[in-house]
Amino acid sequence: MPEGTTNVAIVGAGPAGAALAHVFASRGIDTTLIERQSDFEREFRGEVLMPSGIRAFDEMGLGRDLDELPSRRLSAMEIHSGNDRLLELDFEGLAAPIGPRVVSQPAMLEMLIARCEAFEGFRFERGVSVRDIIVEDSRVVGVELQNREGRRPLRVGYVIGADGRASVIRKKLALESTRKPQGFDVVWCKLPSPDGPEWTDRGRFFIGGGHFAIAIPSHDGRLQVGWMIEKGGYGDLRRQGIEDWVLQLSEHVGSALGEHIRKHLDAVTTPFVLDVICDRVSPWSVPGALLIGDAAHPMSPVGGQGINIALRDALVCANHLAPLLRGGAEPHELDRAGARVEAERLPEVSRVQLAQQLPPQFLFRNPRLTDRLIRALPALERIGVLRPLFRFGFKRMAEGVTRVRLE
Repeated sequence: MPEGTTNVAIVGAGPAGAALAHVFASRGIDTTLIERQSDFEREFRGEVLMPSGIRAFDEMGLGRDLDELPSRRLSAMEIHSGNDRLLELDFEGLAAPIGPRVVSQPAMLEMLIARCEAFEGFRFERGVSVRDIIVEDSRVVGVELQNREGRRPLRVGYVIGADGRASVIRKKLALESTRKPQGFDVVWCKLPSPDGPEWTDRGRFFIGGGHFAIAIPSHDGRLQVGWMIEKGGYGDLRRQGIEDWVLQLSEHVGSALGEHIRKHLDAVTTPFVLDVICDRVSPWSVPGALLIGDAAHPMSPVGGQGINIALRDALVCANHLAPLLRGGAEPHELDRAGARVEAERLPEVSRVQLAQQLPPQFLFRNPRLTDRLIRALPALERIGVLRPLFRFGFKRMAEGVTRVRLE
């Protein structure tokens, strides 16, 4: 192709964008992947791959590559109230032959880029921002790029925005969105993991007194802790200082973990607050452009769905667009394919987003009632009620609501 042009431009080298770029490049499609960051080493990135996300790598022929990355397999999730362990839920025995896996997302993305670069026609624009879209005759025909050297246009046959919840492409297309109100944010931090094998392969959810926290082993041997707080409340925590709010957190995770946190105050990483958003744009596509992943539908962190839904978006997008891009299809054919991507993915995204709203409403609406119900979990387990419910819910979150295969 002439200099300054490409068949398809993918904006955003997160999981959806990098995976889609790999599929396109492997099928001989001239692909430019654009990422504004110069590296992927940010403190917080979604790290939990559900079985549906793991299978997406298998579908791309990258299962062994994924296995070689720094990771931890989660075999179970424990539910605690104070010092009492109320319930242990075995992932592998309940719903799926494989359980969730905590994977280094920076390493995963670098692996995907390295595999892309093995294909002729792939180009990676690292440390390059998209400042605007180029529109001619009501159709997106390119993007305006900027780096340290200045601005330059990139003409494209099709633009795919996979640049996350703060998507520039989404903003420039001025698409309407439907937002589901969220009553909480999550503050994440990491610290050294407690000693003992019981901390290497299971997560813990702490509930009680209107406070909720989750602790899961990270791929790097540390412990990742998330504390759910009232929406917009992080400003007050930040003004108190890291030490004070970490001390508050330590009071709600049981005495053993609380003591461990207090002992390692000086090793707690700078916290990251996740502004919880759950919405969808409509439509996902316009002539010449399509949104996927969080750019089209930011997901709540409930159930660890963001990265997995994004990867499944990429596979479906490849199924519909790759044959057309490779075959030199007419613009209107690409536009119809973009609409088909949304039509296929919307049912799963809608159902998962609906399911994500239920736990926070239950947990936050009436803390006293929540405490009583949580205390009843062992009794519900003994009479055989709880496990089938968990199996049903986990299967939907872990394996996906709809069938997704890479054709």
